[in-house]
Amino acid sequence: MKSAYFKYILSLLIFGTNGIVASYILLSSQEIVFTRTLIGSLFLIIIYIFGKQKTQFWKNKKSMFFLSLSGISMGASWMFLFEAYNQIGVSLATLAYYCGPVIVMLLSPLVFNEKLSGIKILGFSSVVLGMILVNGSDILTGEISWGLVCGILSALLYATMVIFNKKATGITGLENTIGQLVIAFLTVTVYLMLRGSLSISISRESIIPIIILGFVNTGLACYFYFSSIQKLPVQSVSICGYLDPLSALIFSALFLKEHLSPVQIAGAVLILGGAAFGELYGQRRIRLKRRICPEK
Repeated sequence: MKSAYFKYILSLLIFGTNGIVASYILLSSQEIVFTRTLIGSLFLIIIYIFGKQKTQFWKNKKSMFFLSLSGISMGASWMFLFEAYNQIGVSLATLAYYCGPVIVMLLSPLVFNEKLSGIKILGFSSVVLGMILVNGSDILTGEISWGLVCGILSALLYATMVIFNKKATGITGLENTIGQLVIAFLTVTVYLMLRGSLSISISRESIIPIIILGFVNTGLACYFYFSSIQKLPVQSVSICGYLDPLSALIFSALFLKEHLSPVQIAGAVLILGGAAFGELYGQRRIRLKRRICPEK
């Protein structure tokens, strides 16, 4: 259990440095995601082969269909996220991206037939208010920047990624991760081909950051993440999960000298707090129902 907690927390802290590492790569956001998914996929495939695990994905076509949609959503979401990093900075892009879990929560009545409780509505309202505080100047003037649009789109696509992945019930574990990452890579590849910019010129300064982002921040971190969450309580995974955005905010302040105003800090608390509260309360209700009706 201690080993699982260590790997899980370490993976979250590594994910929190994504924007920092990407800031040292002299490529477009699409090219960064291309190299990241390529290297990460190869890394995980090698681990999968040496682990001698059985391949099952081809047995469940319905789950493969949903996993494909999830992978496409992830590839597109990452492209918008890294563009948001470049346009509005790591802090604001991270806060916009983490509206994604609340969007999933809001759509759950339509997608998973879950009841939209007052607590979930309160959590969503908290996130909306937080976004207004964080991006107040843009919203009040009615001139929403391209970077903020990218952040919002990354959150929407994050939500579709999670929803489709939850429907891919027949493919789990590392096989699920590899499938999603490979499809994300193919999505970015097709996009670059359509743009006629598949030929990527990598400068010498970008080589080390690309290797770190691909092997460490994607391959190794994903391996740690998915190999640990299966051994941890769901509530612990949810609570600790917010180390990712919190660490991203801290790292961006330390290494990129990005600082939020007091009003934006209040907005950040509302966004992360609202998302966490809605998610944890929902899981608490599920546990209580299972205690009352174990057969469900």
